Formats: sequence, C-alpha cells, structure tokens
Amino acid sequence: MRLLVTGGAGYIGSVCTALLIEAGHEVTVYDDLSTGHRDAVHPSASFIEGRVHAIADILDNSYDAVLHFAASSLVAESVVKPEKYWDNNVLGAMRLLAAMRSAGVRRLVFSSTAAVYGDAGSEPISEEHPAMPVNPYGDSKLAIDRMIAAECAAHGLGAASLRYFNVGGAYAGFRERHDPETHLIPNLLRGLTTGRSPEIYGTDYPTRDGTCVRDYLHVVDLAQAHIAALQAISGGEHLVVNLGSGDGYTVREVLDAVRRVTGRELQVEEKPRRAGDPPVLVAANQRAADVLGWHPQRGLDDIVTDAWQAANG
Repeated sequence: MRLLVTGGAGYIGSVCTALLIEAGHEVTVYDDLSTGHRDAVHPSASFIEGRVHAIADILDNSYDAVLHFAASSLVAESVVKPEKYWDNNVLGAMRLLAAMRSAGVRRLVFSSTAAVYGDAGSEPISEEHPAMPVNPYGDSKLAIDRMIAAECAAHGLGAASLRYFNVGGAYAGFRERHDPETHLIPNLLRGLTTGRSPEIYGTDYPTRDGTCVRDYLHVVDLAQAHIAALQAISGGEHLVVNLGSGDGYTVREVLDAVRRVTGRELQVEEKPRRAGDPPVLVAANQRAADVLGWHPQRGLDDIVTDAWQAANG
C-alpha cells in the first residue's frame, strides 16, 4: 500500500515507518519536526515537512491509508496549556478527517492512549471500561476517538483507535528522544550515563513492593499491531483496541531489570506520590488477539536491552 504516516519523525512513528517499509509498503512521512527528528525518518521513506492542520495540501487519492501519530502528548503540559492540546490534537485531527474525506482516503489507524480511561481503579483494563480522562491530554484523545467513530458511521471511513499503555525499547537505531523525557525506562538508563540518581514517585502504594504497577510493551510489538490493524479495518467500522502486554511490573521491578540487563548498579531518589498516579494500570489485550490476531512477543528485559543498546550505539 501507499501510506501516509503523520508524526513519522517521532519515536513510535519512526519505528512503525521502518517496519512498514520492511513489509513492502511505500511510506511518506509527514511531520512538522516540532518534537520529532529529521534523522529519525527512515531513509527509504519520502518526507514532507508540515503541520497536520495543512495536510489537505498534500493528501490525495493515491494514498491507501493514513497512520496518525502526530500529537502533543505530555500530560503535565496539557494541564497548564490545554489550548495547545485542543489545537494540535483535536483541531489537527478534524482537519485530517476532512482532508481524508475530500481525497477519498478511507482507511485510518489512530494513535490513541490508555489515558482516556483516567484513574481506572481496576485491572486489567478492557475496552469496555468507562472512558473518564483526568487531564486535557486524555480528553483530547477521547474527543478524537469519538470524532473518528462519527466519521465512520456517517461517511464510511474504516478506522482503528489503538489505545497504548506504556511503550519502550528501540529498533534499528530508532529510539526515544523526548525533551523533556518523562518515561521511566529512558530516565533510568540516562541515570547510568550521567551519574545522576533518577527520581521515582511513591513507595507506599498498595502493591507488592509499594511502587506503581504499569504495563510495558515493546515498541516493535506495538508497531506490528498497527500493521495488523491496517488489514483488519473495514469501511464504516471503528475498532477500539487496547495495546499492552497484559502483565504489570512495579517501578522497582523495572529498576531491577535495568540493573540485570546493564550489569550496573543504579541508585534512585525516592519522592512522594504524584497526584493522579493510580496504583495499577494493566491492559486487557484479548480483543487485540481476537480482532487483530496480535500477541506481544517481547518482555521487559527485551525492552530494556534494546533501549540500552540504542542509547549507547
């Protein structure tokens, strides 16, 4: 297929682009490079620099589908700058859907998030769990999910909203390079190279060792789910699918994995709980198996190993 990948210069978009190209697809990356990196665009992909709001300028009926990763994605920032998230995420998606409708492009895979579930209070979290976001970032992604559902019902779009939990690892040199970096694994690995003690938040949760439990998924498994979703969607249907490993690891268990993989000791600075951090967030992934035929193949040590090698490659 001929595919347009918005946000393909970012972390997940770059890995997905690489695997799509390896699978034989023709890929054009469309990214404004506000948070992405030009050198993260696969050399076999075409590249167009631009903001998703202007996507109608380049989208035409030669494309078979769009994979939409372009978005602002920092929870804390969304609280203090909600207008940025309505503009970049919601308005940007509205412009994308209008451009797809006009051009006759009828397949969409959307990068959604587990943040739509808010403080879920149960595990594992299935797609039937009430969507109750607790920040503007989650609000913006849920608004887009609902916008896509309406587009499918009214205009025959075939789409999948893939709701990610925690993603890590690297592939072929494509890795996390966020600024600021808010994710646990790259921050722990950075502590090994800088000598600074990373911070962990909350050691008194009702979990097996007092730290939060989270579901970690390898970015390659995640990208392969997008490829499966491209094949699974059909006109007029909106699939909503959680993507996670189905297993949970505490912060201390992730720290142990970093020590085990790298063979190096790492001290952390323990901080009080952060507001809004639930004790446990783990995905139910049975629908992904049933609808996409998808099963994650890589575990926590694989995630840490690939991230460490990429950061030091």
